[in-house]
Amino acid sequence: MPADRWGDGTIKRITRGTDHRRGTPLDPDVQLHRALADETRIKLLRILRDAEEPLDAHALADQLGLHLTTVRAHLDVLVDAGLVSSHSEDRATPGRPRRLYEAADEPPSAVEAGGYRLLAEMLASQLAGTSDDVARDAVAAGREWGTYLVERPPPYTTTPSDAARAALLRLMDHLGFQPELADDGSRILLHRCPFLDIARRHQNVVCSLHLGIMQGALRTLGAPLDARDLEPFVRPSLCVAHVAQAERLD
Repeated sequence: MPADRWGDGTIKRITRGTDHRRGTPLDPDVQLHRALADETRIKLLRILRDAEEPLDAHALADQLGLHLTTVRAHLDVLVDAGLVSSHSEDRATPGRPRRLYEAADEPPSAVEAGGYRLLAEMLASQLAGTSDDVARDAVAAGREWGTYLVERPPPYTTTPSDAARAALLRLMDHLGFQPELADDGSRILLHRCPFLDIARRHQNVVCSLHLGIMQGALRTLGAPLDARDLEPFVRPSLCVAHVAQAERLD
């Protein structure tokens, strides 16, 4: 009898987080890459982060306009990657308890290390070869990451400029850029690019991705600031990001 079947002949579920062809655990970086390489899963993460309480798959399917089975499959991938946690609801009335989902409290460390590097390398090679506007698409991808990698403030609040700069510096430091705020407060000096080898091959992709990260982070913080430009390789080990007051529409 095949190892993947129960005694009654029904197929059992293979343990998640494994290579189904070999039965070996997947590298955590590969799991993160797989989880965050899909637009629907990114949308699920944003909904769960914004939610005031855990949500079940039915509510998430309604918000996304997708089939329940499809949403559950995406949630399984996010849970495997450690980006989402799930638990059965406590209920005092008869009936099967719902399975509830919520975003993990903190992004796993692999996002800032190998997992993020893997995603950046994938984006660089794919966008460079397929996009008709590489910089635009890379900035858009970076904004999604920037939205996820900072803590969203409470509703109807904004983050003051100084606090937003400090939060942005913490994020870029966490990602390995060794940032330093210039004396004028309008420039962030990035003394180390953790993706230098990729940036040298695909500068337009990688640098645009990093600019988008900063833009997404500042927008999520509700800060009156915007990352306007990123100058790559001002010196061999220095890139400069320009941060200015955001333009507000009346």
